[in-house]
Amino acid sequence: MMKKIALVCVKRVIDPYVQVRLKADGSGIEDHGVNKTINPFDAIALEAALRLRTSRAIDGIVAVSIGDDDSQETLRHALALGADEAILVQTKQSYPPLHIAKLLQVIVEQQKPYVVLMGKQAIDDDYNQTGQMLAARLGWPQATFVSQIDLNDAMAEVVREVDGGLETIQVQLPAVITTDLRLNEPRYATLPNIIQAKRKPLQLISEHTLDVSLKSTLKIVRYQRPPQRQPGVIVDSVAELIDKLQHEAQVLGQ
Repeated sequence: MMKKIALVCVKRVIDPYVQVRLKADGSGIEDHGVNKTINPFDAIALEAALRLRTSRAIDGIVAVSIGDDDSQETLRHALALGADEAILVQTKQSYPPLHIAKLLQVIVEQQKPYVVLMGKQAIDDDYNQTGQMLAARLGWPQATFVSQIDLNDAMAEVVREVDGGLETIQVQLPAVITTDLRLNEPRYATLPNIIQAKRKPLQLISEHTLDVSLKSTLKIVRYQRPPQRQPGVIVDSVAELIDKLQHEAQVLGQ
């Protein structure tokens, strides 16, 4: 009987509690000497996989990341949380979602997972595109913004958050599922598990061995902070408010 594996995608990002600073020349975010951690939405995806393994809906968990050698630390953290093994696709480049999806596609085709789990977006670039692009390239069903997951045989029933409230759908497995904030509360790694994680397998794969075209068509010209918001104005009456909306803000007709 084939093992049911969950492939969980994790990304190394700047700690969300760190004050982000731009480089002086506007070419990017200053990340030298800055604390980094697993993307919070990906931590939720990993926690979902751990709970699915506990309920025996899946048999094993493989964490995968794409990044430089420092991403090994993030994967070791995923192993300490409970992943069985990890894969790092080594690259020194920062790629847009389409290229990440191309690289992940090769890993998925090699690993043949039962389900792919990842956060709905990364907090550093907020693209919210990788999961959808990966599903499209694989030709797999997808379920996004998921706040509840139930795997049963060859089907996944999920509750996802939409503009009008909650939507329950079923998708055929294998599928790509992206997780939302309210799915669960990720656990903390215990000291024994941190020590044990050092002995778990972590496979290193160079991006150049995957035979993927990574020619970029996207160029980031400059990073800059948004303009500072002007302070609000306290008015003494409704009449004064209407007057300001008409003549100063010009959002009301005469």
